[in-house]
Amino acid sequence: MEKRNDGFRLEEDALGTRLLPHETAYGIQTARAVENFSISGRSIADIEGFVRAIILIKQAAARANRRSGELDIVIANAIETAAAEQLAGISREDYPVDIYHGGGGTAANMNVNEVLANRASEVLSGRKGPDPVHPNTHVNMGQSTNDVIPSAMKIAVGGELAGLKESLALLVDGLREKEVALAEMVKLGRTCLQDALPVTFGQQFSGYRAAFERQIADVEGLETACLGLPLGATAIGTSFGASAQYRQFVFEELSTLSGKMFEVEENLFDALQNADHWLKVSATLKAVAVTLSKLSADLRLMSSGPRAGLGEITLPAVQPGSSIMPGKINPVMPEMMMQVAFRVIGNDATITRAAEGELDLNVWESIILEAVSESVRLMRRAIPLFVSKCIAGIEVNGDVGLGDASGSLALSTALASIYGYPSASAVAKHAAGQELSIGAAAIDCGLMSREDAEFLFADVSAFTDAGRTERLLSSFRDRRLR
Repeated sequence: MEKRNDGFRLEEDALGTRLLPHETAYGIQTARAVENFSISGRSIADIEGFVRAIILIKQAAARANRRSGELDIVIANAIETAAAEQLAGISREDYPVDIYHGGGGTAANMNVNEVLANRASEVLSGRKGPDPVHPNTHVNMGQSTNDVIPSAMKIAVGGELAGLKESLALLVDGLREKEVALAEMVKLGRTCLQDALPVTFGQQFSGYRAAFERQIADVEGLETACLGLPLGATAIGTSFGASAQYRQFVFEELSTLSGKMFEVEENLFDALQNADHWLKVSATLKAVAVTLSKLSADLRLMSSGPRAGLGEITLPAVQPGSSIMPGKINPVMPEMMMQVAFRVIGNDATITRAAEGELDLNVWESIILEAVSESVRLMRRAIPLFVSKCIAGIEVNGDVGLGDASGSLALSTALASIYGYPSASAVAKHAAGQELSIGAAAIDCGLMSREDAEFLFADVSAFTDAGRTERLLSSFRDRRLR
């Protein structure tokens, strides 16, 4: 790097030279990447935790190389100082490389190398020589893009997954509150969108709650899997250029700096070649998204109306629903949540294709990271809003739920257990044709007396619990024998 008096500096790489303003934090390779790849409007700095993770690796590497004696102590200290400054406040302007770039992340790695080298050189501005700290020779010592970028991806995504887990915990708490509060509220169950047996709102919400509890455990497993890093593999897994001491020290320093117990991947060739880890991450994110979408779709159905739909529940009114129809309120929070889910499902398809790779390195890590990060970010941010502006304010229309449950033809199931399926089927058919309740139809068909019908169907909540159902049917049979 040669400084000039006209406000520019001359930088050189393998392809030639380039003038850059003195105040530009990055260097020539980053400048080329900006020219080549600026298409999405999203840079590597927009992916939460990613640049921070790369800088953390560079800081740990500087410490490790200093401990091993391979890097001049003064230069190592300058790199560490530069890294600490960057971690204290990352400027998007310093990291302009578009997330859509080729080369397996080389531009991203060099962007960080150049920023740290330039700042470290400023720290050492009194030393002799035009370029006291070099991005490749010093900052990238013992490393390759091919082990730095996948390691940074795991560090960044592991942190994002922790945030998603917190959001899911909020959702579980919100659903559990509804489960407890609505434990005695009866509604009509539905299968194939048709009337089924009674269920309580509490039971229905317990199903939602249990699914997300299970998925929190899945996310925790992914967090743990993100602790295994291919750092030290260098270019293709042979660790060429990374000494044994460095490979030991860099993990010790990284764990000290981060507070997390990172460890080296068992097979470094596997770690660079294969991206099935990200398929597992994406599959779990898709499962969460589909479950969120199912819950949201259910809430839309249950709240449909209010006068010509199911009308079982009322969702909080958070904004007017129409520019032309006064008084219309839409289920906008579930609809927002479903659109997030659709995006996550689409990202899974992208990740699936990008995970294929070829030969000794998967070079599609940039798009994998963008897709995974977006999926986590959208759900992590959407879920708390969904909980506070929808789940927490759900109100049950008890009369509607109980009325629908009491009028269900599926109550003929109780008759089938007592009189047999053919007799119960005949009663159900009569009830449908005459628009009668099952109890009234059973009386009409001469199957039971009014007193027996009232005894069996007086409280349909009994059919929401296996123990209560068994006791009721047993008592009914005893009553008939007396």
